[in-house]
Amino acid sequence: MSILINKETRVVTQGITGKTGQFHTRMCREYANGKNCFVAGVNPKKAGEDFEGIPIYGSVKDAKRQAGVNASVIYVPPPFAAAAIWEAVDADLDLVICITEGIPVRDMIEVKDRMKKQNKKTILVGPNCPGVITPDEIKIGIMPGHIHKRGRIGVVSRSGTLTYEAVGQLMDLGLGQSSCVGIGGDPVNGMKHIDVLRMFNDDPDTDAVIMVGEIGGSDEETAAEWVKAHMKKPVVGFIAGVTAPAGKRMGHAGAIISGGKGTAQEKLAVMEACGIKVTRNPSEMGRLLKTVL
Repeated sequence: MSILINKETRVVTQGITGKTGQFHTRMCREYANGKNCFVAGVNPKKAGEDFEGIPIYGSVKDAKRQAGVNASVIYVPPPFAAAAIWEAVDADLDLVICITEGIPVRDMIEVKDRMKKQNKKTILVGPNCPGVITPDEIKIGIMPGHIHKRGRIGVVSRSGTLTYEAVGQLMDLGLGQSSCVGIGGDPVNGMKHIDVLRMFNDDPDTDAVIMVGEIGGSDEETAAEWVKAHMKKPVVGFIAGVTAPAGKRMGHAGAIISGGKGTAQEKLAVMEACGIKVTRNPSEMGRLLKTVL
C-alpha cells in the first residue's frame, strides 16, 4: 500500500524533449518499476517520435487515450507550465506533479480557480517540488532514488532539500518510508500538508509521519489543528526558517513572513499545542521520530 502512486501508475512526461525532462525521465525509468510506469511523453511538435523508446504524443489527451496514462510529471519552462498543468487536468488525469520552479503566481491562481470552478478531480502536487516517491516501487520527480528504502514512515515536506535530509536521518536509523511527498514551496500550489496527512492517516502501511514546513502562510497551522482533531498516528514536525527576518523572502516564493504572521516560532508553538512533537534542530528529525514509535 502507498499513497498517490504505485507500480500500477502510468506516467506521461510533459516536457520530455527538454534536457531536464529527458534526464529525470531516464532516472525515473531506471528506478524500480519505472520501465513499466513511464509510458509516454508530450510535445505537439514532435508527435509520432519517441525518446529512447518512449512514444511522444501531440497532447495529454492523446497519451491518455493511446497509452493509458493516469499521471503526469511536468518539466515545462515557467512561462508555459501553468498551461501544461491545465492540459493534464483537462484530460482528467488522477495526478499531476509539477516540478517547474518560478511559475508566475497569477498563472497558478488562474489554474487553481479553473480547477475549482470546473470541479476537477485531478490531484495537483507542486509546483516547485521534488515530486513523490513510493520507495522500491516508483518515483516521479527529481529525488535521488538510492537514498530511499521501503518502510512505514510517511514524509511530507514543503522543502525539497529537507525531504532528503529527513529521509537520510531515517535511513541512518534503519527506518524506511511508505511514501514521501514534496508539496513544494510556492504560495499557490496543489496539495497542502493537511491533504497528505489525511492520506497517511488512512494508509494502513504508514505508522508515523515527519512533517516539514517552512515560514510563510498558515498551512502548517491548519494541518496541526486537523492533526489534533483527527490524526491517529504520531507526527513529528520541523519548520525551516527559524532565523529568518520578517519581510524578507527566503528561497521559496512562499517563504515570507508578512504582517507578523507565518514565523517559524508561531508555527512551532501551534504544532506543539496540537500534539505534534517538534524539534528546532533539523538534524534531530529522525531521532525524534524514533522516540514516538
